[in-house]
Amino acid sequence: MALKVELKPNERILIGESVITNCNQRSWLVIEGASPILREKDILTATRADTPAKRIYLAVQLMYTSRDPRAHHEIYFSLVRQIVQAAPSTWGYVENINNQILIGNLYKALKEAKKLISYEEGLLQDAKRGANLQKRGKANVKPA
Repeated sequence: MALKVELKPNERILIGESVITNCNQRSWLVIEGASPILREKDILTATRADTPAKRIYLAVQLMYTSRDPRAHHEIYFSLVRQIVQAAPSTWGYVENINNQILIGNLYKALKEAKKLISYEEGLLQDAKRGANLQKRGKANVKPA
């Protein structure tokens, strides 16, 4: 089945190992074949992979776009060990990513990795709120 993609003006898309940049008007593409395809909004660069979950997404992205996904397994599993040790509550998300990788559905593994990123963002926000509460609590303590 063909994939129909609408590109916004100047939007880029990765098809296989090629980056295609749209001109200054909307365009429609019909893509047939089995090449990996990622829209610009789904592409994560190494410089933007600034959290453990984002680095996992990047590793899965590299697997998805690579001719040899196994070349990226070692770094992926190293990152997974680190995040699960630091935040054991991420295990369910990691397990879903792993299951998709095991059955060879790397695009769905990317979608699962996005869920991990969202979960991580929530954890980081909760940690910031907790730190702010501690600061406020200390500020309200009056010396005797």
